[in-house]
Order: sequence, then C-alpha cells, then structure tokens
Amino acid sequence: MPRRVLVTGGARGLGLAISKKFLENGDIVYINYNESEEQASQLVNLYPQAHKIKCNLTNETEIINLINEIKKEAQGLDILINNAGIAIDTPVEIKTKNDFLKILDTNLIAPFLLAKYASLIMPKDSTIINISSTNGIDTNYPYSLDYDASKAGLISLTHNLAEYLAPNIRVNCVAPGWLNTDMNKNLTPEYKESKCQKIMLNRFGEPNEIANVVFFLASNEASYINNSIIRVDGGTR
Repeated sequence: MPRRVLVTGGARGLGLAISKKFLENGDIVYINYNESEEQASQLVNLYPQAHKIKCNLTNETEIINLINEIKKEAQGLDILINNAGIAIDTPVEIKTKNDFLKILDTNLIAPFLLAKYASLIMPKDSTIINISSTNGIDTNYPYSLDYDASKAGLISLTHNLAEYLAPNIRVNCVAPGWLNTDMNKNLTPEYKESKCQKIMLNRFGEPNEIANVVFFLASNEASYINNSIIRVDGGTR
C-alpha cells in the first residue's frame, strides 16, 4: 500500500533525490517547493503519484494550509521529511540579526511547525525524519555559524519530538556530511580537495546515498529505530 509522504524542499538537491526514491518505490509524495516550480513540475510529469505543493515555510499560515490541503486530498500523512534548508555564508562581522533569523525560520522553526501540525494528521506508526548536518554536531565553520546553530537545534528538536510523540510517531534525524549538491556547486576544486582529505572515503557524498538512508529509516525494517541521529559522512578523520 503506498505511503503518503511530504518532502520539504523536495524539488532540488538532496530533497529531489529523496522525493525520487519514494516515488520510484510507489509512494504518494507531496513535493513542497517555494521557488522551484519548474523542477517540481518535472517530477509531477514523470510520476503519476507525485503532487507539487507550494509553501513558504517561513509563514505559519501557509504551513497550516499545506497540512490541511494534504489532509483534504490524502486523509492523512505517514511520513514527514523536514529537508528544506538554507545557508548564508558570510564573515561573522557582517552577519545581521535578520540573516540569522532567516536561517532559523527555515532550518529550525519550520520543522517544528510542520511536525506540530502534521502530527495531528499522522496515524500510529508514522515517522518524522529531520535532515540536519554534521555541522550541527562537530564541524566548526564560522562563516556558517548561524546554519550550524540551526542544525544543532534541529538535533535537539528531534530528541524532544521523539519523546513527545512516542509511542505513536517515530522521530529520527539524518546528519549528512559534505555532498555534491547545488549548495556546494560553487566550491573551488582546491577547497573540495582540502575537505576530501578529512573524509575517510576521500570524496563528497551523493544525494542518493543520503536518500537511501532516509528511505530505510522510514521503512518497517527500521521500526525500532527512534530518537537517533544518523551520521552519513563517509567517516571523518
């Protein structure tokens, strides 16, 4: 029986890989986007069970409308994947309060609101998977200290939601390391090489490698995995 899945930021980068993984396995996927309508439409054209759904995740009213629309169309939700995230890499001295709040709105507050409202329409044995980052655990990069703080907060949110929603909804978190995504496409070869030297597998990860882990965590095979933070980073030296 197909599961009902919501992937935030599901039309590009890692979100695209996650959306495709579930679609290729026959699930009904709601692909949330804000600006990437063309990419979302391409998925809808490829997969009959794909649905695009626009939402500005920094707007609580739009999040409520998003969940209500899914409830109306699908009568519930089995899997919520909080994937959407942004980064603004700038020197600390020029970061502004508004920059910091923009990061928190998308990377931390939106996952809270989505979990809050989605959990009301999720049946027993549903699951929420948050996409954090190794930057939220032990990677120091001052240019993205606001991003790092948001991803650390998302890990804390995972633990608290797992406690609050147990035993009906499992909540876990995936923390990827460096990936070959749009967010990292402008890195110089020299910078990428310096990072690869710190990775035991000596390469950046691919989005589909993270999507495979997310898909497993959402499956019945992972039915006893809860309140866990799963690193997927190729091994860090």
